[in-house]
Amino acid sequence: MHISPVLWEFLVKWLTASALFPREASTIAPYMDALYFFLLAMTVVGLLLVGAILVTFSMRYRKSVHPVATQIEGSTLLEATWTIIPLAIFLVTFVWGALLYFRIYNPPVNSMNIYIVGKQWMWKAEHPGGQHEIDALHVPTGRPIQLTMISQDVFHSFSIPDFRVKREVIPGRYSTVWFEATTPGTYHIFCTQYCGTNHSAMIGEVTVLSPADYEKWTEESTSGMSLAQNGERLFASMGCNACHSGNAAARGPSLSGVYGSKLRLTNGQEVLVNDAYLRDSILNPSQHITAGYAPIMPTYQGQISEDGLIDLVEYVKALKTNYRVQQTLTTSQSDQAAPPASGMVKP
Repeated sequence: MHISPVLWEFLVKWLTASALFPREASTIAPYMDALYFFLLAMTVVGLLLVGAILVTFSMRYRKSVHPVATQIEGSTLLEATWTIIPLAIFLVTFVWGALLYFRIYNPPVNSMNIYIVGKQWMWKAEHPGGQHEIDALHVPTGRPIQLTMISQDVFHSFSIPDFRVKREVIPGRYSTVWFEATTPGTYHIFCTQYCGTNHSAMIGEVTVLSPADYEKWTEESTSGMSLAQNGERLFASMGCNACHSGNAAARGPSLSGVYGSKLRLTNGQEVLVNDAYLRDSILNPSQHITAGYAPIMPTYQGQISEDGLIDLVEYVKALKTNYRVQQTLTTSQSDQAAPPASGMVKP
């Protein structure tokens, strides 16, 4: 059966515009829907084919026509046909799905990172500029958005059906997903992993704005302190600058420019310093001892919230020089922010 491209496009638009399917509001949505409709088409074709064969054989070989069963020899060609054709379809589906999977879970390098913290029963979004939202998320159109997510208690699952985005949110581990919104509007957020009594109430809204409106929203919603600036204050108040000052005699390794680099540990292993590594090295420092340094860093497990960990990670990510570390080390007021250095990326 041949369906013209015009009719196919009409059917896709009608289905996605109706209540049967969510809207396509991200760049990845058409690709997800194409795979979905391919699977749906293969299922329908398979159902019709098997049903037709079943009805045909039931009528042709009914008992009144063939009262005595006769032996039918096998056909190598027939067996090869019903093996090779389904295998080819499955392989196409596998490769198609794998390519789509890697596309969804590998954010572009220019993505804007937003942290999502899940807890019973709410979503908290933290923007780099210091904006905080509860059960809401504001994003601009035309820009890749990376969500770095973690749970404070049990397993959750963050889903935006209109963006075709769904990702598990796991305690103690960052998970990421990305999207690029295409159409301004308001879209639903759901938790799709049963997480307790009020699971059904763990919902929210994504508000997609034009770049100009988003810029206006960030200016009106800022708390005055970026995540990195909050992390700087926390870094000083917890005394981290005493060991990570960047001096030759410092008891801890320098943190300037460490993000994105590879570190050699005392066990000879090389690790990539990313968000997950920074978080885990704060909570489990004995497992991440940099070569040449003694295992003297205490654990901060249970002493710092997920919000605080996010702030510290953002501070270290933005730290391109030890100027601020040394400044906070020499001042008695740990909450006083040092002046920006020319070598530091301003959050």
